[in-house]
Amino acid sequence: MLPVRQSLMQHSNLTVFLTCALALAPLSCKKTRTVHVEQTEEEAPKLASVVHVNDPKVEPQLVSGFYSIEGNAWRWTGKQFVVVLRVPMGAAQRGAALDLALTVPQISIDKLQSVTLSATADGHPLPPETYTQSGQFEYKRDIGPAALTNSSVRLEFHLDKAMPPANGDMRELGLIVRSVGVEAK
Repeated sequence: MLPVRQSLMQHSNLTVFLTCALALAPLSCKKTRTVHVEQTEEEAPKLASVVHVNDPKVEPQLVSGFYSIEGNAWRWTGKQFVVVLRVPMGAAQRGAALDLALTVPQISIDKLQSVTLSATADGHPLPPETYTQSGQFEYKRDIGPAALTNSSVRLEFHLDKAMPPANGDMRELGLIVRSVGVEAK
């Protein structure tokens, strides 16, 4: 009888051992891996200080108020539009010049008579400009060093009026923009 009892105890011990081994196996089998994450150009594009709105790569810098590329060259804006640009080297000390290349279409002048463009650079107001004729223009303004203390500058543009949606086009149309940039003085 002793051999049977001894056999049962051995079997019981073996069962306990196997149960514990199986329960702990996932813990001992996990390999610890060190993952090294490197930033690549594709993952984190650097901000540009001048953007041509027909370049799809700059789309993340066109924060809001810009419609799709048209004519492979430009975009319509809404009544309000925002772009973020890299602050050029030295601009925090000497300031910078904003240059917005835009077109006021004839249809806007026909319907609205005039359009006034206002802007802010990181909340600092820039002088407005009123357009009473159609054509290509440059909205150029000096930006003081106080607005350029960070690595980027948020430029917010506002029109006093825009063309409402019409003829099946659901967009509110403001200006046509080709490029926007800031350059150190």
